Amino acid sequence: MKIKFLLLMMALLLGPGSYAQNKTYCNPVNVDYGYTPFPSFTEWGKHRATADPVIVNYKGDFYLFSTNQWGYWWSSDMSKWNFVSRKFLRPWNDTKDELCAPAVGIIGDTMLVFGSTYTSKFTLWMSTNPKGNDWKPLVDSFEIGGWDPAFFTDDDGRLYMYNGSSNNYPVYGVELNRKTFKPIGTRTPMYLLQAWRYGWQRFGENMDNTFLDPFIEGAWMTKHNGKYYFQYGAPGTEMSGYSDGVVVSDAPIFDGHQTFPQSDPLSFKAGGFSRGAGHGSTFQDNAGNYWHTSTSIICVKNTWERRMGIWPTGFDKDDVMWCNTEFGDYPHYLPGITGKEHGAFTGWMLLNYKKPITVSSTLGSYYANNAVDESIKTYWSAVSADKGEWIQSDLGTISAVNAIQINYADQDVEFIGKQTTTYHQYKVYASLDGKKWDVLIDKSNNKTDVPHDYVELAAPVQARFIKLENIHMPTGKFAISGLRVFGNGNGKKPDAVKNLVVLRTEKDKRSAYIKWNPVDNAFAYNLYYGTAPDKLYSCIMIYDFNEYWFKAMDSQKPYYFTIEAINENGVSEKTKITEVK
Repeated sequence: MKIKFLLLMMALLLGPGSYAQNKTYCNPVNVDYGYTPFPSFTEWGKHRATADPVIVNYKGDFYLFSTNQWGYWWSSDMSKWNFVSRKFLRPWNDTKDELCAPAVGIIGDTMLVFGSTYTSKFTLWMSTNPKGNDWKPLVDSFEIGGWDPAFFTDDDGRLYMYNGSSNNYPVYGVELNRKTFKPIGTRTPMYLLQAWRYGWQRFGENMDNTFLDPFIEGAWMTKHNGKYYFQYGAPGTEMSGYSDGVVVSDAPIFDGHQTFPQSDPLSFKAGGFSRGAGHGSTFQDNAGNYWHTSTSIICVKNTWERRMGIWPTGFDKDDVMWCNTEFGDYPHYLPGITGKEHGAFTGWMLLNYKKPITVSSTLGSYYANNAVDESIKTYWSAVSADKGEWIQSDLGTISAVNAIQINYADQDVEFIGKQTTTYHQYKVYASLDGKKWDVLIDKSNNKTDVPHDYVELAAPVQARFIKLENIHMPTGKFAISGLRVFGNGNGKKPDAVKNLVVLRTEKDKRSAYIKWNPVDNAFAYNLYYGTAPDKLYSCIMIYDFNEYWFKAMDSQKPYYFTIEAINENGVSEKTKITEVK
């Protein structure tokens, strides 16, 4: 016990709010998301919303654009994002949909930006100083237009544009004249979904193709080792299975009838706290490592209530493109951390999943336990936003706490559109016994908007109880969708899973029923799969249950599976890989 008190004191001696420059990050991305600008989208409540992120590396800094934010962000480290307020509309553009699913391209030393449109009257913008908000019209009316556009500049300087968002038509590609920015020839239909073969492309939360046919959208192009990796989003932005797929080609424009995609999605995040990984972009950090950013879902107050995530990405020895969403909403290392593989998982586990919660007050049915159920769709709300409202989490045992993520929910908010002067203020306390409390994080003077605030502690703190106390909310009630405490418990890691069974039938080889023996000391599992035993790049985190209806397979290929158990102390060994033909 003396050691535990000493560790607590070491951190607290650094002063209230003993946290340093983050070496890690945690999805969803913590930026000052604007509120929906459309009154028609607020019938179930006003809310924050964005999607369709594009991140580009420009002169060593990262620039982030996304849907309808009335500006953009830049960052030098992918941790602290600085918002630049800017509207990309002209007097003749009578719409709030200014940068819906924006296209961002780099030509030489120039950044290009263009928003989705079905008209020919949107401006193509250029800048050589985006950090300074210095933009000029490059083309007053970019006549080719297009919804969900994307630019790609090849090594030879030739410029291409891709666009499309439909459940009936493919994504198209066309070369643009570098001087006039007019199309060279006609658009080429490049790829249309094949849900009859690839199970993950089926529409619906359960990939059952009911209600609507699947949508293809969100094009992006990456070139690696002389090959072209054409990325696309599917099957619907409101689904947990919203993913980015990839088609590999020898040319930047290709006929989709002669080219086949990689069987599994590039980015797939069907389980966990923050779900969805579709419609995004791929970029490189300053060391040349690849990353992928894409859309995450909430979709409670409106279908378009969404967030953003970032995951490490790359290419294997066979030039297969991969994206790692394993523990994708747990803490991972930022770029440039010495001795750490890019985007590596920290090993800090979730310490308070479904652990006891006490609160200052409860609004209606927005119960306290919603804050620790690992669903961003549910939340606890206090009856007010008053200073002193609080929520307290009992970790069950004294544990080493490394980081805390505070995810605010939108309950009775009042804003529409982007806000630039709002902020959150709070304090976090730690205790060993629930009686004596010490300040762990002090943001009582914070003047920034942090809807998904993530704080990495300067040193791990031994604690059993974590208490979050409100000081100031920007709007609405004090409401939390996830008070997530990360670190390591002092107990035993879970036992390995036994008897993993995968049942795949001839009736529908896109689907399988998967079951395994429950592990008594585990609260979740990571299920890994792929079309080769050395390429298990996709991962699904499954809480509570020891079964899973899996519907994401390529019907024409064998599959390989393994699984591991998870608790607050760590991760078990993976099972022997299971082949299913």
